[in-house]
Amino acid sequence: MSEFHNHLGDPVGFPVEGWQGCSPPPRTALEGRSCRVEPLDPDRHAAPLHQANLEDAEKRIWTYLAYGPFETLDDYRAWLAETCLGDDPLFHAIVDKSHGAACGLASYLRIDPPFGVIEVGHINFAPRLQNTRAATEAMYLMMRRVFDELGYRRYEWKCNALNNRSCRAAERLGFRHEGIFRQATISKGRNRDTAWYAILDRDWPAVRQAFEAWLDPDNFDADGRQRESLSALMARRGPA
Repeated sequence: MSEFHNHLGDPVGFPVEGWQGCSPPPRTALEGRSCRVEPLDPDRHAAPLHQANLEDAEKRIWTYLAYGPFETLDDYRAWLAETCLGDDPLFHAIVDKSHGAACGLASYLRIDPPFGVIEVGHINFAPRLQNTRAATEAMYLMMRRVFDELGYRRYEWKCNALNNRSCRAAERLGFRHEGIFRQATISKGRNRDTAWYAILDRDWPAVRQAFEAWLDPDNFDADGRQRESLSALMARRGPA
């Protein structure tokens, strides 16, 4: 039950004093230790992204996306140029510094500056980026921009409810499950129920602390193995 009431005694939401809205995310790069998240440029990124995606021989990275797979570089480049150069979604390429090539995509979308709500989506990591420090750091850098740089109140993650890997990833990254929207849409001719997750601004300080503890070089041994998992660090953050 809400602890805030209006003059009639009806329960109402808590005050959001001095709220001025947010700015849209800028089209500038984010620099980390292991990766760089930079605005998508098909001329620079199409070829390395397509090559990295071809490493997934089973094409499993496309199962839950509404597009793809792209058999040829020309097809992929044309899709990037037609679909991925707008301001919403705002697509970024993820460059792994260990080899210097783009090997993943992610975007900000459903950007609502007046109310401080923004979503991360269109996440597509080639096999070489999956389960790496660079992949996790890319998500942290995008999150840090949303909360610390731009002051958003809510950061959303939505995925096909059948996509167990995406659901687990959201929870590992500190998102809290909020429910399932049944028959939310149709993707590739099939029904899609959509699972909703979010991080709020009041969650962020503890989430950021967990990320930074995990990303600290001292959390990895000489062979690059983590000493403590991000999930364990997130679990210790307690209730929002």
